[in-house]
Amino acid sequence: MSNRVVLAMSGGVDSSVSAWLLKQQGYEVIGLFMRTGVHGESSGTAVPGVKDHKKGCCSAIDAGDARRVADRLDIPFYALDFEKEFDRIIDYFADEYLAGRTPNPCVVCNNWLKFGKLWSFGKQLEADYIATGHYARIVRRDGDFEMHKAVDPEKDQSYVLHGIRKSILPHLLFPLAEMRKEEVRKLAREFGLAVADKPDSVEICFVPDGDHAGLIRRRRPELVTSGAFVDTAGNVLAEHDGYVRFTIGQRKGLGYAAGSRRYVLDIIPETREVVLGDKEELLAGGLRASKVNWLTSEVPTEPLRCSAKIRYRHAGAAAVVSALPNAEADVEFAEPQSAVTPGQAVVFYDGERVLGGGWIEEAVS
Repeated sequence: MSNRVVLAMSGGVDSSVSAWLLKQQGYEVIGLFMRTGVHGESSGTAVPGVKDHKKGCCSAIDAGDARRVADRLDIPFYALDFEKEFDRIIDYFADEYLAGRTPNPCVVCNNWLKFGKLWSFGKQLEADYIATGHYARIVRRDGDFEMHKAVDPEKDQSYVLHGIRKSILPHLLFPLAEMRKEEVRKLAREFGLAVADKPDSVEICFVPDGDHAGLIRRRRPELVTSGAFVDTAGNVLAEHDGYVRFTIGQRKGLGYAAGSRRYVLDIIPETREVVLGDKEELLAGGLRASKVNWLTSEVPTEPLRCSAKIRYRHAGAAAVVSALPNAEADVEFAEPQSAVTPGQAVVFYDGERVLGGGWIEEAVS
């Protein structure tokens, strides 16, 4: 039986330690690096609308780090050109904000690139598995393969992996599934890997400065996004310089001094209005989700009790999920949840197991 595995190498400590562990476990490891066209200023090139990338991943510096780790471990290494594909993810990011939604590009990148096109290339190399440095677990139970949370709750990344096709689960390897980050760095030092103390990449790799509104303005300079803050009755409260700067639930950085705390309740791109209100008005009893991907053996035919996470750092809330036609689902929370945000992912859990997830279309009262 072959044990060839392609490993997504980003040049960071997680994928580098994963490479070492896989080789120690007897796998034939092939390193794959995604060239995205997003580079730091020192590299001399950049994706249009994207500034300095020094703290991200997949830059020229990261490619060099990944190649040096591969050389040290004596494993084959390929750098793949995904610039056009990654450019489409940045377009998705900008277009979602312009539609009044809050995107999650990490989920899209995992679904489409890392476990889509990267795995397709791996199959061309006759690989049996694809591995990454993500913190999540694949559990085999009664002949079926399930995705579970990682052992380290602070690093668990199962939320951003919910969209992986179920058919890929038998071919997935997560070498860091049982480890904590401090253990990973300790191993990297013991292995003599130069990336042992390399900082983690930023959450959105192509927005290293955190200024997503600036990226959108550079990406779509012809579009006007400035408008007005309004209350729930439609009364104008103040002007803002761009609705793409805001997300549902936001309180800080509004640029508007109110007599009491105001939160973003809604974003209306057609009128460029940002609706402000009280914290209590953010509560929603449920939501409608689209493009739901189920990681169960079958799509549930009955209402399903579970825990639903509505953003990466959300603790999860008791809920009942009802699968609908056209890959949609209704989610009803046991207790109302705050800031249910269109564009973000909702992920369903049964304890540690990931049951599936989809994209939030709208909050339901």
